[in-house]
Amino acid sequence: MDADSTLSNLLNEDRRFAPSDAFAAAANVGADVYDVSDRLAFWDQQARRLQWRQDWSEVLDWSKAPFASWFVGGRLNVTESCLDRHVAAGNGNRAALIFEGEPGDSSTITYAELLAEVSRAAHAITELGVKTGDRVAIYMPLIPEAVVAMLACARVGAVHSVVFGGFSAEALRSRIEDAGAVMVITADGGYRRGSAFPLKHAVDEAVEDSPTVRNVVVVRRTGQDVAWSERDVWWHDVVDRQAPTHVCEAFDSEHPLFILYTSGTTGKPKGIKHTCGGYLTQAAYTHWAVFDLKPETDVYWCTADIGWVTGHSYVVYGPLANGATQVIYEGTPDTPHQGRWWEIVAKHKVSILYTAPTAIRTFMKWGDHIPAEHDLSSLRVLGSVGEPINPEAWMWYREHIGGDRCPVVDTWWQTETGAIMISPLPGVTHAKPGSAMSPLPGIGATVVDDHGEPVGRGHGGYLVLTEPWPSMLRGIWGDDQRYVDTYWSRWPGRYFAGDGAKYDEDGAIWLLGRVDDVMNVSGHRISTTEVESALVAHPAVAEAAVVGANDDVTGQAIVAFVILRQGHQEDENIVERLRAHVAHEIGAIARPKRVLIVTELPKTRSGKIMRRLLRDVAENRGLGDVTTLADPAVMRLISEGLSAGTAEDE
Repeated sequence: MDADSTLSNLLNEDRRFAPSDAFAAAANVGADVYDVSDRLAFWDQQARRLQWRQDWSEVLDWSKAPFASWFVGGRLNVTESCLDRHVAAGNGNRAALIFEGEPGDSSTITYAELLAEVSRAAHAITELGVKTGDRVAIYMPLIPEAVVAMLACARVGAVHSVVFGGFSAEALRSRIEDAGAVMVITADGGYRRGSAFPLKHAVDEAVEDSPTVRNVVVVRRTGQDVAWSERDVWWHDVVDRQAPTHVCEAFDSEHPLFILYTSGTTGKPKGIKHTCGGYLTQAAYTHWAVFDLKPETDVYWCTADIGWVTGHSYVVYGPLANGATQVIYEGTPDTPHQGRWWEIVAKHKVSILYTAPTAIRTFMKWGDHIPAEHDLSSLRVLGSVGEPINPEAWMWYREHIGGDRCPVVDTWWQTETGAIMISPLPGVTHAKPGSAMSPLPGIGATVVDDHGEPVGRGHGGYLVLTEPWPSMLRGIWGDDQRYVDTYWSRWPGRYFAGDGAKYDEDGAIWLLGRVDDVMNVSGHRISTTEVESALVAHPAVAEAAVVGANDDVTGQAIVAFVILRQGHQEDENIVERLRAHVAHEIGAIARPKRVLIVTELPKTRSGKIMRRLLRDVAENRGLGDVTTLADPAVMRLISEGLSAGTAEDE
């Protein structure tokens, strides 16, 4: 192993899974889709999948790079592609949304009904003074009205800024302030883990001194008491009385569609800006191609909340543009029992499931017997999103959820990219467990070293995008220079994603997590993802998080936090066995110096592990900010357990 390499290449994976002949024969796309000799002609063709009011004069204007304009001069209304055209084509009675509330309430909304409700909501927000270009904050549980609110904004040309309903009042306030929102759409509360939680009070606190917010529109979901002021309006009072038809305006392809805030290293959230035509083109195409969607027969379920970009692209815009029937679920996977998701899959005969590795590893921890109790035979495609998936979690997903027959598409993309960029195609790719495989047709991506030079097979480095793409962010809201500095300054002309990646010997791409999480052990730059994957490959381990802690001898030492699978107990030998297992799997250089057995890991509400806090523990520092954690008490439990369950090299 080369100690001077940009990123050490440790794990190897030789298992491959080809699509069945029957799946490949019926797939939406075949291997010829990669024969793209003209990228712009390819995207021109995909854009014509949408409904446009006016054609474009130029596919891409890159003359002001890194600021792009796609489908220049084209005009459309995003909601016509998502709703009106399906109804006009005679599919108004097709189910658009199948809603499952956590308490057990459920409802089905057809495309015709969804169009009527979006029309009413568009009239309502217009009546309350929202105009084209205004910003509207949406802070809601995952209920049908949340989807309606997003589409109503899009229909009138307002820019929505969805804020995850688990965020604090202060986080909401900063996003409202940065966007200059004139309205907030919220709910009295929602349901989570078997009880109602409040939302309205956080909005009240967030807008208390807001100079821009004129109205707060409130959906009655739980019936809990809420404080009321002159600017508050009940959703049912203002929406239900409106006309069910709405004549919408067409907007320029580059008209802003939404702002979505992502955490910034400076502490100030970055408002990622996406526009209409290019974003919807790539969201719709990738949803159709990557999941092999058959809208007439499939039931699709993406488990993401609309507060994240996955919920924007693969719950709202992509699926609806394709006329999909999809499930949305308000609650948590373990309420009222740990088989709730599989109960929903069986009930609605879900055929495409798209979820996060965090959820998959949680199900592994709970035990194989839980999904085995449910009929999952309707599933035919499985997807993974959010972070690199460990090979053993990939295998568990395929075997225990997919019946050892469903293709698994492990997708890489970001809030900034807007849509999937790297992924297997389920009817084409001979997939490897844990690998995102290769860039999709029309996408330019490569792995480079510190000098920006492409690395060869078997080497790791930094993932960069080499060509503009339709769904790319169009900047950071109100801060163009920050956009240039953050994404385009390291290697001019290339977008740096912030992620490490490697090529294996076959040329498949493996994502290695954020480069901020790379450890430097005795001169070797080692990805936390690879060590975590080695740990999860041990039959006793359900989930692992790895960090580098300062070490006087090696520069950094590897410290692992491990959750055991159900049925495996901590004993005096487990820690040493795990250290030896990692050394066997990927080499002595990667043997953790310390292993701590824990019951939970610190995660954000979107399921991402907060390694920064684990480094604080590993280096015996005071804990940093824990307010973004789903369960802040986790860190106290980890800190208290630090002295137990640990082994170290002498």
